[in-house]
Amino acid sequence: MVKLQKSKIVLYTLPALLVAGMATPALADSHGDENAMVRVLHASPDAPEVDVYVNGDAAVEGAAFQDITDYLELPAGDHEVAIFPAGEGGEGDPVIEETLTVEGGMNYTAAAVDTLDNLTLEAFADDNTVEEGMTKIRVGHMSPGAPAVDVGLVDGDSLFEGAEFFAVTDYLELDPDTYDLEIRAAGTEDAVLDLSGTELEADTVYSAYAVGADADELEVVLVADEAHAAPSEMPATGMGGASQSANYLPLALTILAGGLGAAFLFRKKILPQA
Repeated sequence: MVKLQKSKIVLYTLPALLVAGMATPALADSHGDENAMVRVLHASPDAPEVDVYVNGDAAVEGAAFQDITDYLELPAGDHEVAIFPAGEGGEGDPVIEETLTVEGGMNYTAAAVDTLDNLTLEAFADDNTVEEGMTKIRVGHMSPGAPAVDVGLVDGDSLFEGAEFFAVTDYLELDPDTYDLEIRAAGTEDAVLDLSGTELEADTVYSAYAVGADADELEVVLVADEAHAAPSEMPATGMGGASQSANYLPLALTILAGGLGAAFLFRKKILPQA
């Protein structure tokens, strides 16, 4: 069994992406039902920085591994997206060309996942609402070489079970607190990443994305969103279910224009075996 040092929680402030040729998009709390809000996470461990063109216009320059954009507004409907290696200025053949379809009134995260040879984008719905005074978290398995995992309390029960690549769990509502969490190989007590000291604040919605080529390079990007509304009925939350079909849409790599938000990065610290 691998023994792990307690992870250091690092505030990972992402550098701004360069934006060209598109109007500044509106923030998530101002969009109408005719528009969708989309953000993008670069979770492909060996893919280079990329530039993105949307409907023929330059949108993003220099999106790198672990970069995540703020929510950005995109009209409902179909949009033509072309992805190029950074610096090529839209010339030559794109890495991927794809039609992106979004639904008005919805929030999405679109994650570029897998290795460069098998690059895809998985788009899944976000629910940034939570009961007043509570917190909410979900987990995304985005490490192509890592096995199925459970996420739970250190020396305690699992909160999420059996998440495989690629899976995004349902949300779990919790009391705000500091939790000693760990990622374990599914069905075992073998920890692969210690997330002790994870602080989950009230009125905040979290997404914890496990990224990296495999279990030996595993990191977690923890994205925090301020809840913008309280639902009249709480959506289903995950106590063991990993959603792999109901709330995400498989797409090709799509990255949208805009600035980058902030995320927390947990880095794996492995000690020699006992």
